[in-house]
Amino acid sequence: MNWEFTDEQSAVREMARDFAQRKVLPEAISIDRESRFPENLVKEMAELKLLGMCVPEEFGGAGMDMLSYVLALEEISTACASTGVIMSVQNSLACEPLKAFGNPAQKKKFLEPLALGQKLGCYCLTEPEAGSDAASLKSTAVKKGGVYILNGTKQFITSGYEADLAVVYASTDISKKSKGISAFIVDTKSPGFKVAKKERKLGIRGSSCVQIVLENVEVPAENLLHVEGEGYKVALSTLEIGRIGIAAQSNGIGSAALECSIKYAKEREQFGRPIADLQAIQFMLADMSVRLEAARLLTYRAALVKSQCKRAALESSQAKLFASEACMKNAWAAVQIHGGYGYVEDYIPERLFRDAKICEIYEGTSEVQRLLIAKNTLKAEIL
Repeated sequence: MNWEFTDEQSAVREMARDFAQRKVLPEAISIDRESRFPENLVKEMAELKLLGMCVPEEFGGAGMDMLSYVLALEEISTACASTGVIMSVQNSLACEPLKAFGNPAQKKKFLEPLALGQKLGCYCLTEPEAGSDAASLKSTAVKKGGVYILNGTKQFITSGYEADLAVVYASTDISKKSKGISAFIVDTKSPGFKVAKKERKLGIRGSSCVQIVLENVEVPAENLLHVEGEGYKVALSTLEIGRIGIAAQSNGIGSAALECSIKYAKEREQFGRPIADLQAIQFMLADMSVRLEAARLLTYRAALVKSQCKRAALESSQAKLFASEACMKNAWAAVQIHGGYGYVEDYIPERLFRDAKICEIYEGTSEVQRLLIAKNTLKAEIL
């Protein structure tokens, strides 16, 4: 494949890098320490068309390709992973299901304000007892006249505290398991839609993570997304894009780890010379560089495949698995290279190390990705 970026893709990356370095990076430390949702940065990202990058212009988006989105998201995440995941959720989990499965009226009413950044969205799939096994969700949707009545509990919902709209998955027929799941567009201000708990997290502290309780939430029948009983299809397709987004976020964290390690290794002197002269440090930096570039290539490929095809199950899982684990290893190496300074809040690696871990967990754990990769690899008869 030819990985030479188009002029537009390069321009998008440079724009995102400039914004990230000038506006996002100076706030990254305070966002983390204060567990502060960066409302001002989100508004500026909306103005730069970074919240609906792949949404057609007719619905308020930038009309860009997925590779442009991946490049921009990596730059934002390099500066601040919390801000990066907010951008990822808005593009991947809020806008994409509406773009791919919404009817024209739903796109005009719901997708457009999301793409313009006038409203924020969240994705309500995971439940207390249905994480990796999302098909076992227990939330229900019962149709009564012109509305569906939703009941259930959703867990670990990113951006759930600030969201105006939610894509909620519930079963219209529990006996059918995954084939009974439907997707709904829900106004978070609806009576009975409650944020029950806001989690305190190890990392990514500027992004909210909440438990949502649905108590007899009435959703108009016209807010059914796609077709009743085909919500699981919507979820799987959306998660592919979400995993590509988390791969890009992982690359941003991994890149920040490498950058700060190179800088520190050149400045820090031990035994009368910079530690960058020590072979042990050089080997660690070399491994960090290789991991990052390999992760980027897998992520770029997944983005291109998803842009060209309806499904990219194998490619998105490969990118997410490798990039998230490479990110964690790079963050570990950054702490190690910085020594004692890597363990304190005054230096960047401590935050990167905490932020990196979740990349191996959300949008499907590394273990789930390996299962999916094996399944798709066997199906393709490669083994």
